[in-house]
Amino acid sequence: MFLELDNVAVSYGKVSAVRGISMRVDEGRIVAIVGANGAGKSTTLRAISGIAPVKSGEIRFAGDRIDRMPAHRIVGRGIAHVPEGRRIFPDLTVAENLRTGAFLRRDKPAVEADLEAVYARFPRLRERRGQLAKTMSGGEQQMLAIGRALMAKPKLLLMDEPSMGLAPIIVEEIARIIEEISRDGVTVLLVEQNAELALDLADYAYVLEVGSVALEGPADELHDNDHVRAAYLGI
Repeated sequence: MFLELDNVAVSYGKVSAVRGISMRVDEGRIVAIVGANGAGKSTTLRAISGIAPVKSGEIRFAGDRIDRMPAHRIVGRGIAHVPEGRRIFPDLTVAENLRTGAFLRRDKPAVEADLEAVYARFPRLRERRGQLAKTMSGGEQQMLAIGRALMAKPKLLLMDEPSMGLAPIIVEEIARIIEEISRDGVTVLLVEQNAELALDLADYAYVLEVGSVALEGPADELHDNDHVRAAYLGI
């Protein structure tokens, strides 16, 4: 199994955010996590990337246990995180932001080649490579956050609410980019408040409710599930 969460629990102080979640992510797939605000979606990604400490349970990636590893070692293993709200470095240029994504890498020629690949995928980032990140639009900042994560050369890309706050036409572009990334061989674990978008993109999906897995299954089947349609798709 490529990524496996086994009965994972995460708490913030006395508040339980994730309560015994178990998930499986197959290599090369897009897997979505959907649910209401406060369901534990973002916390699940933070646990995988080592930002939120795991209280109990295990997380395994490519056969190795990672839930006790520091975040930088998890990045080194091949997991990159596009956080909610983008979290770019506002006072660095576009190019400087992108290079921070490769801070663990020592293969300089490959880093330069990957930088060119990011610019090819996101032509607007090339045009604005000397511009301060804080002066860019929300959609451009989201592209920058994705590009920065790709500079880590991930095998697994964690994406937290990539469509949040973006105009519909930009959301369509972000969706296309996610599909392209998947076709390039990167596994994607996608958290989305926009359940319609997530289920359209994903091969498989999990529905979280109050920190637990309420439903799981092929994304197209969940899309047609009456509970999911009523609770998350507004149908």
